[in-house]
Amino acid sequence: MATEHNDQKHTEARQSSTGKALSDSQFDESWALAEIMHRGIRKSGSFHEKLTDYSHAFARSEKFDQMKGETIIRDQFKARYGETMNQMREKLKAREADIPLSGHEQALDHARMIETLICDGKTMPFYRAHDYAGGALAERLNITEAGAKRLMSDAYSKNEGRELYETGKALEKQFHQPVREAAQQARESKRDQPRTRVRV
Repeated sequence: MATEHNDQKHTEARQSSTGKALSDSQFDESWALAEIMHRGIRKSGSFHEKLTDYSHAFARSEKFDQMKGETIIRDQFKARYGETMNQMREKLKAREADIPLSGHEQALDHARMIETLICDGKTMPFYRAHDYAGGALAERLNITEAGAKRLMSDAYSKNEGRELYETGKALEKQFHQPVREAAQQARESKRDQPRTRVRV
């Protein structure tokens, strides 16, 4: 169902005034850039610098200037997501400012999830566990990942009486670092072993 919806959006965008004026490669590239912008807004809640950078890079190999490149990316974004970049940013910002109590409770649960991700199973470094939990919370509350990470840090420090970052880094040193070092030693040991020739 989602694929059909995406295909329809793609077709509608291709038939729009902006889409019709683009070559196939220009359309595909700007369509992909719209997705990159979408991901960036979901992550940080901002887009201006990234849009400037990508529109410069996009226009550099084409026969139009940076402003035209930016307009194309903006049009593709609106066609793909049904709203402008700024509208999306403002909605995320408004939701972040009005998180209900249940959202703060979920933030604490996700912050505690980081401890589990670092300590149990295959383990992972703090930055990856933090990113994973922040992404999951952001999706659940429909806010930015940066906002979700702030919520997790605040909820954790209020409830646990210590900072999430320091706790996570200490757990990484205790649980993940030995696993990572053992794996590295195993790789080096395997690489240093002489290869036996197979006689035919």
